[in-house]
Amino acid sequence: MNIKRIIPCLDIKEGRVVKGVHFVNIKDAADPVEAAITYEKQGADEIAFLDIAATTEKRKTRIDWVKRVSEVINIPLTVGGGIKDLGDIEALLEAGASKISINTAAVKDSHFIKEASKKFGKNSIIIAIDGKKSSKTKSGFEVYVEGGGIATGIDVCEWAKGTEELGAGELLVTSINADGTKQGYDLEFTKKIAESVKIPVIASGGAGKLEDIWLVLTEGGAGAALAASIFHFQLYTVREVKEYLKRKGIEVKL
Repeated sequence: MNIKRIIPCLDIKEGRVVKGVHFVNIKDAADPVEAAITYEKQGADEIAFLDIAATTEKRKTRIDWVKRVSEVINIPLTVGGGIKDLGDIEALLEAGASKISINTAAVKDSHFIKEASKKFGKNSIIIAIDGKKSSKTKSGFEVYVEGGGIATGIDVCEWAKGTEELGAGELLVTSINADGTKQGYDLEFTKKIAESVKIPVIASGGAGKLEDIWLVLTEGGAGAALAASIFHFQLYTVREVKEYLKRKGIEVKL
């Protein structure tokens, strides 16, 4: 039985949950502790905590912010942002993170994935892939780093396959074109990556209505759907999403 997961995402800046569009135009949305408690009560399978300014501000993820959230929930917590070495991963796992999401540092040094997977186990290592449409790559999508600000010239599907071979346990894939638009996930982007690998793919970027989540879990081939705006701005609760998916024949944990 393939149980699909629903993962609310807490994009954190200056200690607050924020939400942008296309990775910019950031607006304040919530207190991270209150949001995490609420989403767990609603039935979230996991929480993602992404310190979105860490890499661009050239600093590490704020451990104190992570601890505040990890201490109030019992579901898995994925943490990402500014992670550069094995010491960073160890500190975050000790602070209560269940999984670590790595993006820019992995692209800069792919051997880091292998080292991290070997030391902490592949189930603890998620590789985040931020992609944009591009005519330069075979798949039509290019990997971006540094908070979506820098193009790499790397094909998202080739990179996805490479990270799996190096020991990634999961992929968190975000379409920058769709991010925050509430116009639906980029199904082509998600599907191409999902079909390139055997490890689970978490889809991110663009959820606006219930059908969007159903589509990315079926047509998009994702194993989990990550969403932010629809939860932060109370368009839907996690339970409403799961009840809808159940009615559509998707296996979810209620």
